[in-house]
Formats: sequence, structure tokens, C-alpha cells
Amino acid sequence: MRKFLPLIGSHPGGRSAMTCRYRCGDACFHEVPNTSDNAYVGDVIAGVLSRRSVLRASAVVTVAAAAGTTTLAQAPEASAAGAATAAKHQGGAKAARGLRFTPVAPNTTDAVTIPDGYAQNIVIRWGDPILRGAPAFDPDHQTAKAQAGQFGYNNDYMAVLDVPHERDRQLLVVNHEYTDEQLMFAGYDPANPTREQVEIGWAAHGLSVVVAQEERRSGRLTAVLRHRLNRRITATTPFEVTGPAAGSKLLRTSADPTGRRILGTLNNCGGGITPWGTVLSGEENFNQYFANGGAVTDPVTAARLKRYGIGGAASERKWERFDKRFDVAQEPNETNRFGWVVEIDPFDPESTPRKLTALGRFKHEAAEPRLTDDGRPVLYMGDDERFDYFYKFVSAKRMKRGNSRAAREHNRTLLDEGTLYVARFTGDSPAAEIDGSGKLPKDGEFDGVGEWIPLASGTTSFVEGMTAEEVYVFTRIAADKVGATKMDRPEDVEPSPRTGRVYIALTNNKDRGAAGKAPADEANPRNGNKHGQILELAEHWNDPAADRFSWRLFLVCGDPSDPGTYFAGFPKEKVSPISCPDNITFDAHGNLWISTDGNALGTHDGLFGVATAGDRRGEVKQFLTVPKGAETCGPIVQDRRVLVAVQHPGEVDGASVEKPASTWPDGPGKLVRPSVVGVWRRDGDDIGV
Repeated sequence: MRKFLPLIGSHPGGRSAMTCRYRCGDACFHEVPNTSDNAYVGDVIAGVLSRRSVLRASAVVTVAAAAGTTTLAQAPEASAAGAATAAKHQGGAKAARGLRFTPVAPNTTDAVTIPDGYAQNIVIRWGDPILRGAPAFDPDHQTAKAQAGQFGYNNDYMAVLDVPHERDRQLLVVNHEYTDEQLMFAGYDPANPTREQVEIGWAAHGLSVVVAQEERRSGRLTAVLRHRLNRRITATTPFEVTGPAAGSKLLRTSADPTGRRILGTLNNCGGGITPWGTVLSGEENFNQYFANGGAVTDPVTAARLKRYGIGGAASERKWERFDKRFDVAQEPNETNRFGWVVEIDPFDPESTPRKLTALGRFKHEAAEPRLTDDGRPVLYMGDDERFDYFYKFVSAKRMKRGNSRAAREHNRTLLDEGTLYVARFTGDSPAAEIDGSGKLPKDGEFDGVGEWIPLASGTTSFVEGMTAEEVYVFTRIAADKVGATKMDRPEDVEPSPRTGRVYIALTNNKDRGAAGKAPADEANPRNGNKHGQILELAEHWNDPAADRFSWRLFLVCGDPSDPGTYFAGFPKEKVSPISCPDNITFDAHGNLWISTDGNALGTHDGLFGVATAGDRRGEVKQFLTVPKGAETCGPIVQDRRVLVAVQHPGEVDGASVEKPASTWPDGPGKLVRPSVVGVWRRDGDDIGV
């Protein structure tokens, strides 16, 4: 008889218990790893109500509260000032350029639903052969060798670059975050996986590099299978360790006594493209792959493991049965070799990917770059955990322009030398005005200032009691010590290419206001925050290397009919409901595009565009929805094309290969397969113009 492990109920947001189990190891149902007494972002932000008027068009948001209705509802009666603002917005002006499409209504359709006048196609699916010699996908006869040459599972972050000297071709780099073996293998027994199933799982993780062909008359993009640049990176691909912690005794294992060579990358989530043409990928919920952390008796090691959420006995996938490196009791340092940002050169299939220790180790959701005026790269990074932190790295070196060998070799070192910082937010508004409902305080805007606290630079530590190597390997502990501000799951981050302002997606936090946890505050104005918000950060004098910044909430998500929601002063009755912001990107017009993960409004996740400037600032418009059980990832918004990675379709409690919950993308009788989808205008014109 087939065995299923018990599912935990009452999952946050709209995620299924199955998704929480396989994606992050039920992180939200474990003890919060951060037990420091550092201030919560709400505690310090509860101080920040600025002196500006309540509904000024640039004012920004409070957090959305109740789930419930999913329709575009009439907002509660506004004040006279609010009514005047609404009238201005209703004066007939067009939507922001790039967002001129009819919004998709919230729905539960088992399909990718797009606006009228648009078309779509599947660019590539899990299992499609991308390397020479790889066979066609056959789910009944899948092997690890075959999977290592095929597109991986659960596509997440995507990057697109032009292919030199090949007209109308682009290079697509895609992360593969995790595997769900119950939806991959017929007859799967979670308590007793086979070696072949485990090795297929290893091969389905990592990244894929795939060339894609563009159709000139439309925005259609089609994968070019077996192209010379195509590549797979998996959980067993060798990685070079670079930066100040390379060779550290904290990274050494019996298989790698040098601490400089690591096999594989795991749980790759967000990422970024560097100005010199490499791709960055963040290792996120790596902790769930390791077993027997609870067997460690050394108190220092045990505390370090606990801070990263590693404990217990057997892991979900039981990989430790087939490779001792996943058994913490046998290889306590192996966990320290994951949780990094990795860098790959997508134009050199023979190059060795690298793990960048100068950027610190935590649950990396993203690594998005800017350049200083003198050409030094700066990276912004979020740690996707309840009550964890927001970081940046400032390189010590300037980028060299051009594609010469000397320039490429120099630019390979840019993320190995510099200073790692963590953010502290400060505010000054009365805490008494924050009642947990999301109601705006008297002066109507949530904003404040902050500082970047240095943690380490090269071999120098700025954290008392910790060496530089310890700071890089146990970055969370270093940030605890310097008093960084606790955030509500900082996920993706994106600097605006137009203004330089940095936007941070804070997805949700069910523990806000729970017993013994931080109460609602100015940045997190509702208890039991299940809809999330987006924070807007501006560096001092717009200098990415500055040690100070200002901030304000940009969106507070949820049902527009709820009085606790806010959309930068834009009339609520004219926006799409949005919940649980996750991956974000910008289009060429300066609009922010937001994909959601775990929509807590009862409808499917989707992709939304929102104007960040002008009199349409805060106008949220839904562009698409994804199928049953799926999450919207990616995304990429080009002039004539939108790309999204449809992750974990059909991942609904009780689903299996034999009992699918979705028929997407290939219809009844076919295996449900995570896929990349392209969307374009039928008339061939640009998106949203």
C-alpha cells in the first residue's frame, strides 16, 4: 500500500501543505530561527509617520488585512481629500504606458489566463531534452542520466541575454528550486525512495541554460534543443569556492579537505544578471535537505545549525541514505557549503560555476546589482525567513568595460572583495496609532530612515567576537549581534533602472502579533500579516555605496475593499486585488511587475504590473493567472514579450501522479509539468502600449 506522510493544516497564505513540505521543509511551522532581541522592523518603523498629507499621490501603503472577497469591490467612503484625489484619477487618463491592457479577473481556472488580444505558448517544459544525446522525456522510464540532459524541475528565477552573432536568438537561464517527488514518480513512497528516484531528484535541481529562438512577427519564443550553449547544472556539478571564506576550516569535509570545491547547488530561488554578463543565483531553503542535525551535541555547532533551521532526524527526501554528506552527524560542515549566491558564465558551457563567500551565507532569495558612479558593483540581497534581515554588498573594485579576456578575468573577481552590510531601520511615529488592523495613522504615510551596518570586509570583521570567516559562514549570527532590524520575509529585491530606488517584496508573516512575537507596527500594520507589502528604499544621494538610506512602504497588499489596504493613494476601486508579493522586475517604462506566491485571497497566483511614478502611481493591474496549485515565478517583461515560470502546477494536498489535481500544460492523461510560458500581443505590438 502506498504511504503518504501526514500534512500539516492551517498553512499560511494560499499555499498547499504539499508545497510547504517540499519547497521549504515546512519552515513556517518550525520555531523561528531568529531568537535575538533585535528590533522588529515594525517596532522601529513604528516611528516613522512623516509630516505629509494622508493621500498624497506619492504616499505609500499600509498592509492589507482580511482575506475574503476576491472581486474588485468599491472602497469604503473616502474623506473629502481622498474623494478629490480619486476624482483626479478618474478623469479619463490612460493607464501608465506599458500597463494598457484589460486586467485579468481573479479566477481559479486550471490554465494560464491572459488579457484579451494576447497569445501564449510553452517555451520549455520539465524533461524537454536540452543537451546533445539527451532522450525525449518519458516519465515511465526516467533515469538520472536522462534528467541530467533535460530541463530541470520547478523553474523559478529566469534571466535572458542576447546570443552573440545569432540573430533573433536569446539565452535563457533558469533556476530549478526544488523537486516534488509525489508529482514526479508513479507509486512514489515518501518513506522509502529508491536510489534512482533520489539521483533523478539531484539531476532535476540546479539551473538550465537554454538558447531560444524568437519569431520575428510576434513575441513567440521557442527553445532550441541541443544548442552548443545549452547546459545543465545540478546537485552534483562541481563548484569553485571563491572569496574570503574559500578554504576555511568551516567549509572542509572528508570529501573536500581543501574547502574549495563543492558538489552542486540546491533550492535556487531568485537571482540577478551582472553588468558584465554573468548570472547570479541564490541558494534559499537548503536546510531541509540535511538530516540528523538534532544528533549534534557540540553546543556551538548545535546553535549554529539551529540558527539556520537545521535539526531533527530524517530529511523529507531521505538523501542521507544515499550520500553521507547530507547527514549532519557524519559531515557537520556540509551544511556550511550551501546558502550562498552562485555565479555562472552562461556563454561558456565549460566554465566552472562559483560560490561567492563574500556575499554571506543565509537563505538567499535574490542578488540584484547596481553600479556606483565610479563603476563598483553593489548587490542587494534578502534573507527569506520570518523576522530575518536585508543585506547589501559593495565591491572594492571597479568593473572593466568590454569583452576582452583581460576584462572578463578582472570582472570575475568583483564579487570576491568588498564590504558586506546589513540594514537597520529607524522610525519615530507613535506606536499607539498602530492598532493591528492596518488603519492609517493620522498623517497617513509610513516612512523613515536607516543605516547600513558593516559586518566584514575581506579578512576584517566588524562584529565583536567573530572572525571574518565566521561572519561570512554564519552571517545570520553576525547580523543578530550588530542589531539588524527583523523583517517579514524579505524575498525578491529589484533596483529601478530609472530612479535607482530599491523595491523589496515582503511576502507575509503569519506570526506577526502572535503570542510572544512582535505586534503590528507601522511597517507591518496588521496582526497575522498574510498578504504582505512592498517597501521602497532610496540610498542617500542615490549613491548605492552610501551608509544611510530613507524608506517608505510602497504597496500594502490584500483585498482593495478592506480598509487596511493602500495603493500609493490610487483609488482602491480601480486596482486588482494582490496578495503575497514574491518575485519582482521592471519593464522599460519603469513599471514594477510583481509575481505572487501563496495568494491568500482564495484565487490563483498571478502576475501584476503597477506604475511607480506619475498620477497613476499605485495602479495595480493583473496581467495573468497561473493554473491550479501553481506559483508565478520569473518573471521577465520585455518590449514584446512577457515570460513567467509556472512552478509546481497541480501541487495540491492529496495530489499524485495517479491522482493529478491539474491537467496543465498538456491536458488529461499527461503528467503535470512545470514550464516556462511566453505571452505576446497578437498584433505584434509592444506589451501594454
